[in-house]
Amino acid sequence: MSDRLEQQREEIRFRVLRLIENKPEISQRELADELGISLGQVNYQLKALKERGLIKVGNFLRSDNKLAYIYLLTPKGVADKLAITKLFMARKRQEFELMKAELEELEREFNKS
Repeated sequence: MSDRLEQQREEIRFRVLRLIENKPEISQRELADELGISLGQVNYQLKALKERGLIKVGNFLRSDNKLAYIYLLTPKGVADKLAITKLFMARKRQEFELMKAELEELEREFNKS
């Protein structure tokens, strides 16, 4: 598996864990909309997170009398999210530095003309 593909999967996992932590009652459709991925991909991600012991899934009754799910991070999920957050921040800082250098180079070229 390529590094880029692994980074994309890791980023989706990070974003799913983050959204679940902030809004445990979030629906799969809301997750899909927030992440810009398909509902099937969200379902796959949630199943994988549950199988790895990173989240627990429970039922609750919404006010409109429909049964819905609540997603809770397990202690293992919290630790995983923390580890991914560190990697994500390091990668984003590196991307920022590269983009900053590119912008500075473009500004130098622009100012020469």
